[in-house]
Amino acid sequence: MHAFFKWTGISVSVVVSALGIYLLAIQLTGNFAVVVPGELYRSNQPTSARLQDYAIRYEIRTVVNLRGRDDRAGWYREEAAAARRLGIELIDFPMQADRRIDAKTATELAAILRDAPRPILIHCRSGADRTGLASVIYLSRVARADEETAERQLSLRYGHIAIPFLSPTYAMDESWEDFERTF
Repeated sequence: MHAFFKWTGISVSVVVSALGIYLLAIQLTGNFAVVVPGELYRSNQPTSARLQDYAIRYEIRTVVNLRGRDDRAGWYREEAAAARRLGIELIDFPMQADRRIDAKTATELAAILRDAPRPILIHCRSGADRTGLASVIYLSRVARADEETAERQLSLRYGHIAIPFLSPTYAMDESWEDFERTF
């Protein structure tokens, strides 16, 4: 019995370590992904250099910042300056990963994503939770993708951990479930 617990502990440690390495790696590499080619891309908080790379490589015309405007923060000033320099429209749409959004807010975000010049880059701090929900909204409301395809945007693949009652970012999943029926 002692050997069983020892090997179980080792196995769990290996899995947790591998997951941690994966999550760190996607953050260090920008957590960038194509949602709909030529229309929508997602990432974590882009540096000025990454934003320039995305703008050139994917012809980004709009950035939707889901962290909200914060003129005091260095990341925001850098992003706003890079967007101006590159001729990219910057739209600030504040959300919090640990708070549900209501159907009215989701509808406002869908309208922004529908009407903004494309291609669009959406981001939050880590590119996992708020960005995942915005990607689901885009796919379901704008691109008219099927539910299964859309919901893949809120997954571990992008660093989103959805564990009811344990993960505060589960609020994004709850938000989607709340207004999925209204879309």
